[in-house]
Amino acid sequence: MTQPFELPSFYTPYPARLNPHLEEARKHSKTWARSMGMLEGSGIWEERDLDAHDYALLCSYTHPDAPEPALSLVTDWYVWVFFFDDHFLERFKRTLDREGGKEYLDRLPAFMPMDLSTPMPEPTNPVEAGLADLWTRTVPHMSMDWRARFAEATEHLLNESLWELSNINIHRVPNPVEYIEMRRKVGGAPWSAGLVEFATSAEVPAAVADSRPLRVLKDTFSDAVHLRNDLFSYQRETEDEGELSNGVLVLETFLNCTTQEAADAVNELITSRLQQFENTVLGELPALFVEKGLDPRSCADVLAYAKGLQDWQSGGHEWHMRSSRYMNGGGAAAEAGLGAAAGTASGAQLSSSPPSSLSSSLSPTSSESSSPPESSVPWSPFALSGLGTSAADLKTALARDFGQRLRSHSHVPYTKVGPSQIPDIYMPFTTTLSPHLDASRRNVIAWAHRMGMLQPQPGVPFSGVWDEPSMARYDFALCAAGLHPDAGPEQLDLDSEWLAWGTYADDYYPAVFGRTRALAAAKECTARLLELMTVDSSAPTIEPANALERGLADLWTRTAGPMTPEARVTFRATIEKMLTSWLWELENQALNRIPDPVDYIEMRRATFGSDLTMALSRIGHGRQVPPEIYRTGPMRSLENAAADYACLLNDVFSYQKEIEYEGEVHNGILVVQNFFDCDYPTALTIIHDLMTSRMHEFQHVAANELPIVYDDFKLSEDARAVLAGYVKELENWMAGILTWHQDCRRYREEYLSHGLTAPIWLAGPTGLGTSAARLLPPVPSLSAG
Repeated sequence: MTQPFELPSFYTPYPARLNPHLEEARKHSKTWARSMGMLEGSGIWEERDLDAHDYALLCSYTHPDAPEPALSLVTDWYVWVFFFDDHFLERFKRTLDREGGKEYLDRLPAFMPMDLSTPMPEPTNPVEAGLADLWTRTVPHMSMDWRARFAEATEHLLNESLWELSNINIHRVPNPVEYIEMRRKVGGAPWSAGLVEFATSAEVPAAVADSRPLRVLKDTFSDAVHLRNDLFSYQRETEDEGELSNGVLVLETFLNCTTQEAADAVNELITSRLQQFENTVLGELPALFVEKGLDPRSCADVLAYAKGLQDWQSGGHEWHMRSSRYMNGGGAAAEAGLGAAAGTASGAQLSSSPPSSLSSSLSPTSSESSSPPESSVPWSPFALSGLGTSAADLKTALARDFGQRLRSHSHVPYTKVGPSQIPDIYMPFTTTLSPHLDASRRNVIAWAHRMGMLQPQPGVPFSGVWDEPSMARYDFALCAAGLHPDAGPEQLDLDSEWLAWGTYADDYYPAVFGRTRALAAAKECTARLLELMTVDSSAPTIEPANALERGLADLWTRTAGPMTPEARVTFRATIEKMLTSWLWELENQALNRIPDPVDYIEMRRATFGSDLTMALSRIGHGRQVPPEIYRTGPMRSLENAAADYACLLNDVFSYQKEIEYEGEVHNGILVVQNFFDCDYPTALTIIHDLMTSRMHEFQHVAANELPIVYDDFKLSEDARAVLAGYVKELENWMAGILTWHQDCRRYREEYLSHGLTAPIWLAGPTGLGTSAARLLPPVPSLSAG
């Protein structure tokens, strides 16, 4: 069969290695699978199936340094997860028995108790028996924190089968940016990352497990694993399976390019994610270690975990190059002498298309010989195998990827781009404005005067970011009035003031800290803002020293005062996430580094204050809606879709302001231009399509997925009404944001040009690519208890 494209030249900066305990793992896993009832008589597998799958070979490539007991146990985990997938397929997917499937899945968490002294139910099938055995053998070696994280990852992986069974599918080729998130959600790589901690005996310390750098390591690892599979599985999925969700097909469709060009672009995205992994290890982990005060052992554990993820990438690539299941001949693979090995090894599939089942996310399947191949690159202790180096061919790796690295740092600030082009924006909801709008317009300006925001701060260069005429042009009350049309006078004033403070802070950070590269001062400023937000009471414990601090102290006291201490903790965490994300923007600005599309979209939600917005909307819901509702996949999809729509909407309107007048690197259109090496109109088309698809996703989830969540959790009518109101608030939020962008004067060229009569730092506010609706609270819950 003719290949639809030649495999590109992959970024492989470290060698694949084969664990010497492969044969022991093979023997052990077969004995274990039989003892759990997974082979003869299971109706799912026979011994020949397990031999053909050869999970031990997969694990020996991806965990090359694991000792024999650890390798055997990790192999058992992979045997179990793939057996589960096939078992669930036969019992529930083929029969479309969703109710039975939910009952089946609801029992499994009981076999993962945090404390092993907690009795487990009696297993009723091989999946339950296998999970009970694996959990009992694994968790004594790991902390309670790891147990909770791995149990959650396991539940998420298993529960994807239930949502697939609900047959929720929009039947469209996804947008190239949203595809990455969807791919990560249904793929198995995040679960695999948890087993890396066990196999390397390098548990991530709890103090940093939820930090941005560790999250980025896991996410970039996952993205590269999944996208690599898309390249190798394209021919089978598109020609044999009619699959629509494949990264090559996605780019082929939306860039209107050839299959070869799309494949090369996917490979660039893989390279970008791997380089983001490396940048995080080298650039962010050292600072994290200092910030959290980690001891040497903890630092070593994090680095060993990172190396374990790196080994998994290398082994996974080798597996694909050798698998008879994949398209892996010709092109760069043949030139490297690897393509010929494809027909000699056990077939394997590490991950497949997003909508498919877990078996096509990670499942090795082939009838070829299971004899282990030799590693294509013999390992040597003298080889260059560190992060960011090429053990096999450093010269080739550097030559291949220098251009992409250079492009992300080569943007020329203040490039003239002309007026922002505003496409026909899809908005299915209407905006209704509060009748108290005019009064709030006057009151929010008076409040800003009282806080001192409309004048330079004493002794702080470049801090005169606003004056009264500019604030009047920004019209925060208009935004608040659309976000919360039912707000009373006091509530609308509070909403407008939150919007004003959030935008002032966002303009203040780059003006005061960005142009002077004063990152240490920015961190100190952030620390003081966090100190103002106390959780044991609503009163700040330090005296505000400037307008930025006075504004937050005032809003915190008025908003957090009526809250419970628990609600204050949640509320404070969302503001902290937003503030620290601005530090990330300042660091990129200092390096003139344009982030890649995936990192940008995910951080954009934080810089936009999306989590803060959602927390504000939930404040009054806690007693009526179980908190786990907000952690479900559909609810997160709903919120992310709304947040992305609003973020990208602002990028469209603010493009000229940010690129031409502020020298910004954080704008979705610029990010797409840089990554895909395309012009402004092409990038705008991609961003516009992404906005539209995110709105369609929001509508789809609200109409089709949330009702299933309501039924699964057996919510009362009152709880359902609360959540229906929350959906309505998000609709008002998006509609109000669009109305504000269309009617305010923050982004109009005539005012941007007028600012050029002053020095650039005084040319008006200098935001980090976000709108005045940065906080965007669907405000009924701003003061709720």
